[in-house]
Amino acid sequence: MEANTISVSRIFKLDTDSKLKAFADVSFSGIVIKGFSVVNGEKGLFVSMPRHQGKDGKWRDTVTPSTKELKQQLSEVVLEAYQGS
Repeated sequence: MEANTISVSRIFKLDTDSKLKAFADVSFSGIVIKGFSVVNGEKGLFVSMPRHQGKDGKWRDTVTPSTKELKQQLSEVVLEAYQGS
């Protein structure tokens, strides 16, 4: 695998009427990052980074891309896998 190759290792579509449409696990640089979400928002589908809920009830990302380009690339790969599955 090329060092910067990003691929979806697993996608799980949800069969509900909720805004949450799928969960995805992404392989990148030899590691698997679990917990990406495909969400149907007001402006269409988008990818939410893995996150957790703190004791104060607020949600915080557990994975943060270092650049806008990397975030865009992650989103494109996950949405492509979602739409192609």
